Amino acid sequence: MASDATLHAHAPRPLGGPLVTPVTVVLALLAVGAFAVLAVRMVFGLGAVTNLNDGYPWGIWIVYDVMIGSAFACGGYAMALLAYIFNRGEYHPLVRPALLASLFGYTLAGISIFFDLGRWWNFWHVFFPQYAQPNSVMFEVALCVSAYVIVMWIEFAPALMQGPGMAGIRRKLSRVLFFFIALGLVLPTMHQSSLGSLMIVFGYQVHPLWQAGWLAPLEYLMTAIMLGWSAVIFEATMSAVGFRRRLETPVLAGLCRILWGLLAAYLAVRIGDLVFRGALAHAFAPSVQALWFWAEMACFVVPLALIATREARRSPARQFLAAVLLMLGGMLLRINGFLVGYMTGPGWSYFPSLPELLVTVGLIAFEVLAYIVIVRKFPVLPAEPAAAH
Repeated sequence: MASDATLHAHAPRPLGGPLVTPVTVVLALLAVGAFAVLAVRMVFGLGAVTNLNDGYPWGIWIVYDVMIGSAFACGGYAMALLAYIFNRGEYHPLVRPALLASLFGYTLAGISIFFDLGRWWNFWHVFFPQYAQPNSVMFEVALCVSAYVIVMWIEFAPALMQGPGMAGIRRKLSRVLFFFIALGLVLPTMHQSSLGSLMIVFGYQVHPLWQAGWLAPLEYLMTAIMLGWSAVIFEATMSAVGFRRRLETPVLAGLCRILWGLLAAYLAVRIGDLVFRGALAHAFAPSVQALWFWAEMACFVVPLALIATREARRSPARQFLAAVLLMLGGMLLRINGFLVGYMTGPGWSYFPSLPELLVTVGLIAFEVLAYIVIVRKFPVLPAEPAAAH
């Protein structure tokens, strides 16, 4: 466990620097384009900007913003597991940057659901007991995600309370912060597993390669934790390169060791489930679903080899490549389950429209832009000497 002196030496500091750069301008333009499309959606309806239909009522917005985006945003949750539950203090400097990324990811996921609702003016129903549907998986996800967004803003509040008159409020908040940290560990466990439960609800509308039955909640939870750690590695590497800081190679090497163990366990569960259900034969059928399945599996198997040894885990290039592939694998798992492997019946098809893709890219751009602004103005990243690329 890291000492208090070590933690103090790595205390977060604002990066400073200009906010208006070519990168931030491009990100801002992409975000404005997304908000323009969403304005059209709010006035003219989903049909004006999406290719959704009665066979495919969920499109790329729901699949990416909720299913994928919330998993990418599990970095704060996954790092909190290590730092607070397993008492691994050496990972504490990575908690606040991971929490910031999670904060934006989950907040945008919650906002995106608002735009995905057909009757968006009834969104408030989910928060009132008389409209509660306790047997609904989506009801549980909606409540947990909403509560988790509030919890994360409270957890991150000390980083924003930097004024001279905020010291007393920070001290008072620190006394009860343990309660919100505990909630922040429970809520993602609930709703990430519940997203996997949708595979059970869909039943035989899902292709057998992703119809995992009662193991689906476990598989989705395991991949959410892996994606959270992978997003932390990705963010730490990109921050080091983009802001010309020292690479966190030794700390990330230890994280890769833990990630490798969870990845091996996930592959055992995933392949074992296919064999037990007799669904593995579908992977060798000449079908589009089989092709996407092998692409998904490759993104999980290759990282297993990339970071298999101690020496390999010390390579920043291998760390980064393994993280990117795992993020892609988790993305494909959810795209395959909710779009490629979703068989709603003959006569129905779906492919995202250009406005749908613009919104998806624009929301990602807005998240990155907000991250840059926050880390430049508030203490998020640990204080370290600057380094060349």
